[in-house]
Amino acid sequence: MAVLPAAALLEGIGHWLPQNWGLSQFLQIGGTAILSQLALLFAVGLSIGMSKVKDGASAMAGVVAYIVPVYVLSPKNVALLKGINVKDVNPAFSAIAGNVFIGIVAGLIAAALFDRFHETKLPMALSFFSGKRLVPILSTLVMLLISVVLLFVWPFLYDALISFGKFFVGLGAVGAGLFGFFNRLLIPTGLHQALNQVFEFNIAGINDIGNFWANKGTKGITGMYLAGYFPVMMFGLPAGALAIYKNALPERKKATAGLMMAGAFASFFTGVTEPLEFSFMFVAWPLYVIHAVLTGLSMFFAALMHWTAGFTFSAGLVDYILSFHMPIANKPYMLLVQGIVMAFIYYFVFDFAIKKFNLMTPGREPVDVDGATDQNAAVATSDDDDKYMIAAKKIYAGIGGHDNIKVIDNCTTRLRLQLEDTGKANKSQIMSANVSGINVLDKTNIQIVVGTEVQFVADALKKLYDNNVVVSAPATAEKEPEPKSEPVSDVKSGETDVFYSVANGELEDIEKVSDPTFAQKMLGDGYAVVPTDGKIVAPVDGTITTIFPTKHALGIKTDNGLEVLVHMGIDTVQLKGEPFEIKVSDGQKVQHGDQLAQVDLKQITDAGKKTDMMVIITNMPSVAYMKYDVLNQEVKLDNEVVKVTTK
Repeated sequence: MAVLPAAALLEGIGHWLPQNWGLSQFLQIGGTAILSQLALLFAVGLSIGMSKVKDGASAMAGVVAYIVPVYVLSPKNVALLKGINVKDVNPAFSAIAGNVFIGIVAGLIAAALFDRFHETKLPMALSFFSGKRLVPILSTLVMLLISVVLLFVWPFLYDALISFGKFFVGLGAVGAGLFGFFNRLLIPTGLHQALNQVFEFNIAGINDIGNFWANKGTKGITGMYLAGYFPVMMFGLPAGALAIYKNALPERKKATAGLMMAGAFASFFTGVTEPLEFSFMFVAWPLYVIHAVLTGLSMFFAALMHWTAGFTFSAGLVDYILSFHMPIANKPYMLLVQGIVMAFIYYFVFDFAIKKFNLMTPGREPVDVDGATDQNAAVATSDDDDKYMIAAKKIYAGIGGHDNIKVIDNCTTRLRLQLEDTGKANKSQIMSANVSGINVLDKTNIQIVVGTEVQFVADALKKLYDNNVVVSAPATAEKEPEPKSEPVSDVKSGETDVFYSVANGELEDIEKVSDPTFAQKMLGDGYAVVPTDGKIVAPVDGTITTIFPTKHALGIKTDNGLEVLVHMGIDTVQLKGEPFEIKVSDGQKVQHGDQLAQVDLKQITDAGKKTDMMVIITNMPSVAYMKYDVLNQEVKLDNEVVKVTTK
């Protein structure tokens, strides 16, 4: 779907230019080149998109899986296999090549095989074909078997698909209306994509998108399953967003305005509707049913009047402009008139329904007079975080962190996540990331509507997961700690704290510890010591502010306001405190060198963990500079390591 707009740009610009220009024809041919290979694009796209690990080998498997049936079931080879003349071969086999249905089957099978076998190890003699190299081989074998099945069932299946397509085409405008209604109604399940294949591509012979951009078919008919979306997405939904904003509570209007404006712009300009639709789909489902009905009516009326325009991605302004000069478009300007009418209908119907049925659309949630707990700091943030990482950290904390995540994926607007248990997800925490909506599908699957910038949030979320970043919300048992934060104003400006070794051993650069969370300074900057004995002491003068329940970490706050995390060992939270004997109490004043804990190093190493003792300053925005002594040297408890001066 992300590739198709390239075809629209080439075709649209080509038709905007004078038709006697060579450049115009050149661009149109370039667009047709993409549209003529849709089945192959689906095979590649699905093989990558549906596999849990995004890898080029899965794309290769998708290509192989598509090529096999296309070649094996070509009319020439079918004639050879059946021992008949080519002219006697069922015409259905001429529709194998380029049929999106075949591309979809190939892509799904390749993705499933990649997930199952990409780490398979073969015997030594065949080891070259182990792992990822095995997947295209298996794809070939599986698609050969499927080709055998299709050799006998494809004519019947193809005839059934064509009959279904002809039936709906025979319904005319009513069929377009029903398609629009069920398309919107199926969006919560994701099955609208399957419905789209029937009408917008060539599975059942309708191929509305392909025919429109290739200027094939009948003017006023081709595009009938596309045109009615423009009045809804460009005008109707933005007007509905205005009604939602109008009915928001006064104290929530500002936040609601931001959400609705972003969703309305995405819908109008690009045709991406999920940010708006998911904002009320579940909290006010009757309103969503109304939206589905109005979409069906818009599709019906546009088809009835034979007003047509087309899109490759979605029915927003960009696609509308590109399709305006397509020769097969019929009175596309009338869709703007219809859009204005739909805007009034959406606004007044939404406004009436929200008030009449007291629907809990965004901004109408009851205000918690006691105030809600601020959970936005469940994962430590830093000044280096951009807005995508900040949102990702809030979502990451809201879905339970690393241990509750199985798969991170995304589509155009949604995070598609598989969790160990969706019941552990904190919806209020997730919504604090300014997402548009949350859809819990079942016990393990959840979708979070972010918007068109979802890819950047997904990338940030994957980075957090890959680095096993820890969540410090108190409701979760196995989380890394974070010392209690005080306002930055508590930090004394221009003061210097001296930090000493936390143990006897070898001083270690924090960037070289084996835990990426600490090495990449996600919690803050500092240093580590690989200890030679189990005596762990205070590295700086201050007050004990936090002792984590699993005893593997504690927090210290210096008199100058620096917040310090002493973390004993890597992944030792899983040891549930057994190797640690804490020697201090919460609120106790300590001097550098005072014993904090006695640690059984052997018990840590026997459990397969590392003994690195980390000292991290977690409120780095308050630090002006840090001056280190030489690293990678043997240190004693009284050795100075670093001087830290506040801003």
